[in-house]
Amino acid sequence: MNLASQSGDAGGSQLLFANFNQDNTSLAVGTKSGYKFFSLSSVDKLEQIYECTDTEDVCIVERLFSSSLVAIVSLKAPRKLKVCHFKKGTEICNYSYSNTILAVKLNRQRLIVCLEESLYIHNIRDMKVLHTIRETPPNPSGLCALSISNDNCYLAYPGSATIGEVQVFDTVNLRAANMIPAHDSPLAALAFDASGTKLATASEKGTVIRVFSIPEGQKLFEFRRGVKRCVSICSLAFSMEGLYLSASSNTETVHIFKLETQKEKYVPAEEPTTWGGYLGKVLMASTTYLPSQVTEMFTQGRAFATVRLPFCGHKNICALAVIQKIPRLLVAAADGYLYLYNLDPQEGGECTLMKQHRLDGSAEPSNEILEQGSHDRPLVAQTYSAAVTKGYCEEQGAVGGAGLEDDLNDLRLEEENEQPPLILETD
Repeated sequence: MNLASQSGDAGGSQLLFANFNQDNTSLAVGTKSGYKFFSLSSVDKLEQIYECTDTEDVCIVERLFSSSLVAIVSLKAPRKLKVCHFKKGTEICNYSYSNTILAVKLNRQRLIVCLEESLYIHNIRDMKVLHTIRETPPNPSGLCALSISNDNCYLAYPGSATIGEVQVFDTVNLRAANMIPAHDSPLAALAFDASGTKLATASEKGTVIRVFSIPEGQKLFEFRRGVKRCVSICSLAFSMEGLYLSASSNTETVHIFKLETQKEKYVPAEEPTTWGGYLGKVLMASTTYLPSQVTEMFTQGRAFATVRLPFCGHKNICALAVIQKIPRLLVAAADGYLYLYNLDPQEGGECTLMKQHRLDGSAEPSNEILEQGSHDRPLVAQTYSAAVTKGYCEEQGAVGGAGLEDDLNDLRLEEENEQPPLILETD
């Protein structure tokens, strides 16, 4: 969740960025004064793991699982990516790009840098640029998704600025895998499940969420978020086992869908005894001969569970995680809070708010209201001609080198059983 384009309207708010790591065990927060990591092992306490105040105006901060590897972008140099070992407090390397960095995605094999009209694929072991996807359709919000699976290491990004095409790219073999015509309207959100075999999509219209098989592109599920109004989808997120999918928007409601087939949830029904029951039976039977558009309306899945947020209009990002052996929905929002809700895995229904924590470290609650509708604007591009001219090459498009350490052979990120051990080197 990048709030950098809203920062000018946020008044005294310190929050510029928030995101969960790949397995939802920690939360990264970027602020005007630096960045922080929080552990998500407890509901009652939001334990701060680390705080850095050396870099100001951090608009992107992405941590690789539970390792010490972190990728950072600052508003003061929005074309420059820094890769750091945060526990040692050292910079491993940095790269400069031809334009503003809008998003950074990491897994154990690849690091992806998303610009408005190009994507750079780095080998995370040595940070070399393996491939560049150039002249992509304009993508001012930096929308893209990277699977966290080693076996299905796919990248998804918009294939059009006018309709909802998804380009799926194999980042291991460095080739296009598929193009999925997901929606009629432009894409608004993308998310892989943990196995990299499912991709959830939403369009700018925001009424329908679809799930496709990867890499085949077959539609597996279709969920209806609502029909009354179009909304801006802020976040899609699978649970780690892939059974649930959450969708948050600029409204006060978060929808949680259950990914089960009709066969799995079939229960022999008794004969209806009310007019409503008879009507329902007739309507379902009629789907065999109704037009396909009408049939789809009947077969679209509805939300298994919902969350009523205490705000409306704030950008937010969600995660589904098991904390203290209970399924939870976590919502980090632009109002500066992390909200934690309980999810009933059997009954669903409306989720219960268990706790909320402040993210910016201030003691007093803020009543600032962020201006709506501004979060899709790209970051304001600032010129850093000296840095770019010094090493930017039109052929490669990204320039990098060693950071504070010349010899990187001894810098091994093996903390907390991170696999594979990362050895970052430069020429």
